[in-house]
Amino acid sequence: MSDVPTESPFTDRTMVVSGGSRGIGLAIALAAARRGANVVLLAKTAEPHPRLPGTVHTAVAEVEAAGGKAVAVVGDVRNEDDVARAVDTAVAHFGGIDIVVNNASAIATEPTEALSVKKFDLMMDINVRGTFLLTKAALPHLRTSANPHVLTLAPPLNTNPHWLGAHPSYTLSKYGMTLLSLGWAEEFRGERDGAVIGFSCLWPQTYIATSAVANLPGGDDLVDASRSPDIMGDAAVAILARPAHEVNGRTFIDADVLTAAGVTDLSTYGGGDDPLWDIFLDKS
Repeated sequence: MSDVPTESPFTDRTMVVSGGSRGIGLAIALAAARRGANVVLLAKTAEPHPRLPGTVHTAVAEVEAAGGKAVAVVGDVRNEDDVARAVDTAVAHFGGIDIVVNNASAIATEPTEALSVKKFDLMMDINVRGTFLLTKAALPHLRTSANPHVLTLAPPLNTNPHWLGAHPSYTLSKYGMTLLSLGWAEEFRGERDGAVIGFSCLWPQTYIATSAVANLPGGDDLVDASRSPDIMGDAAVAILARPAHEVNGRTFIDADVLTAAGVTDLSTYGGGDDPLWDIFLDKS
C-alpha cells in the first residue's frame, strides 16, 4: 500500500460497502479503516467458499485490525430488505452514513447467443438494481452528512465500437451503473442549499488481482500481470477525502487519481513492467 495523502480525516465517518468480503471492496474498506472510518460490509458470503477466500466476518476482522470499526451484514444487494437492514445497521451502530461504495458486481462476457438469460438477469440485478437499491436507501442519511459521497465502481462511458460489441450485456450493466451515478449527480445537485452529495465513479486502469481474475483460464499469469486491489483502495480514499462538490459527476481512473495525489511510482502495486490494461479503456 502506498502512503496516499488525504485532505480530510475519516475519523467518525461511516461507510457502507456492498460486496465487501474480499477484493476491491475489502481494499477500499481497509484503506478507509486505516484512516479511522467506521465500515458496514454487506455481503452474501457468511461461510467459507471453496474457490473464494474470506467471508464477510473475516473481512470485518481485517477492518478492525486495520484500525476501524466494522459490522457485518449478511445479505444480498439485490434484496430490498437486506439493503434496508444494512442501512439501518449503519445508523444504529454509528449514527448515520457518510459514504456509500457500490462495489458489488457480476460479470459474464459470453457472446449474446451463448449468454444465458439467468446470467443476464444476474448482471442487471446486482450491478444496476443493487446500485439503485443501496443508494436510494442511504439517501436520507447522506443528506445529513457534512461531506457525503457515493462512489460506484463503474467505468467511464466509452462508446468505442470495440467495447460496445465485445460483450454488450455486461457493458450495458456496467454503463448502467455509470449512468445512474452521473444522473444522480445532476438530480441531487444543489438540493442542500448549494451543497451536494458527491456522486462519482472509479475504475481501474489495469486488471486487478482479485479472485475473479484468478479463477479465469490462465489465472496465474493474469494475476501476475495485474495490480493489487490496494491501488483501488488508495484511489478511493483520495476521492472520498475531497469535498463532495469537487468530485460530483466525475468518473475517475485509479492511476490518474494517485498521480494527481502525488504518487509517482505505481510499481509498488505489482503487475510487472506492462500490466494488463482493463476493459473499457483505450490504451492509446
